[in-house]
Amino acid sequence: MKNSIKISVLALSFLAFFTISANAQDTTPKAVTYGSGIRLSVGADAGLPVGNFSNAYTWSLGGSVQADFPIIKEQLYYTVNAGFNNVFADNSNSGPDLQLIPVKAGLKYFPVKNFYVQGEAGATFITNKSDAGFNKSTTFVYAPQIGYVFNVGGKNSIDAGFRYENNSKFTDNGSSNGLLGLRVAYSFGL
Repeated sequence: MKNSIKISVLALSFLAFFTISANAQDTTPKAVTYGSGIRLSVGADAGLPVGNFSNAYTWSLGGSVQADFPIIKEQLYYTVNAGFNNVFADNSNSGPDLQLIPVKAGLKYFPVKNFYVQGEAGATFITNKSDAGFNKSTTFVYAPQIGYVFNVGGKNSIDAGFRYENNSKFTDNGSSNGLLGLRVAYSFGL
C-alpha cells in the first residue's frame, strides 16, 4: 500500500510541475508537436513492482529511447521503444537487483489534442538471469499507457506517461511480474 501511495504522489508531482511549467509559457500559438512527422524521445523511467513481484523488489529506475512514426497525421503513431531498467531488490531479500532490457513496439493514439493512449508489446531480456536464479533469459512484456504531451516550443515537447508493465514468468513455476511506471521524456521532431 505504501508503494502505491509513493507512485501516486510521484506521478501527481510530475504532472503538476509540468502543468504549471506549461501554463507559465507565453500564450502565442506554437506548432503542433505530435503531428509533425517522426518523433524521437529520450526519457527516464521509474516504477513500483506490484503483486507478487513486490515481495522481492521495491522499485525500479531506468531510461528509454522511443521513436514514433506517423500512420494517421496528428492521431495515430507506430512506436518502437528500447531501454534499460534496474529493479532494486528488497533489503530483506538476499537476491540481487534485477537488470532488464525491454524492447517493445506498439501504437500511440491521440483521441484529443496532446492526450494519448498507448499500447506496446515485445520482449524483455534479463541480463543477470543466473545471478537472480531464473531459468529464462527472455520474457514476453506488454505495457498499456496513458500520457500527455506538453509543448515546449517548435517541434519539442515533454512526454509524460503513466503505465502498467507486465513481464511473463521469469521461471517455469513463477508468477507474472508487473509494475506501475512513470516515463518522463524529452521529445523532438526529426
